Amino acid sequence: MRKFLVVLDDSRECLNAMRFAAMRAASTGAGVTILSVIPPEEFNHWIGVADLMRAETRERIEAHYEVFAKWMRDRQKVDPELVIREGEAVDEILAQIKEDPTIGVLVLGAGAEGKGPGPLVAHLSRSAGDLPIPITIVPGNLSKEKLEEIT
Repeated sequence: MRKFLVVLDDSRECLNAMRFAAMRAASTGAGVTILSVIPPEEFNHWIGVADLMRAETRERIEAHYEVFAKWMRDRQKVDPELVIREGEAVDEILAQIKEDPTIGVLVLGAGAEGKGPGPLVAHLSRSAGDLPIPITIVPGNLSKEKLEEIT
């Protein structure tokens, strides 16, 4: 089964990317992999403190994921998969794409506050010609109704 890969983070544009991925997956019979990347600098502390912080970060990610996953299951009938990786976001996204041959499309949300598309979109769109899959960039200011219309 082909899957949409979408990045879970704390950005506002993440919401539209999640919606788009779930709606497209539902309409095409595909799956959704939700990837969250923990930056390495979050755990530059003593080992015991770093382990505690890592566990708390994973719990926060899982709680955030469950909000999206419940909506996907209830409204779109899509059961997403959560993957948590540690490292630099772009490197981990590319590694996930390489390691999972069922991923067919990367879905990213573009910023809507007039500050540019966001660091992931900017970086990955510059190297899009070398990626093994297409990228779908979802504008952060699209309404839910417009998303439903285009998916």
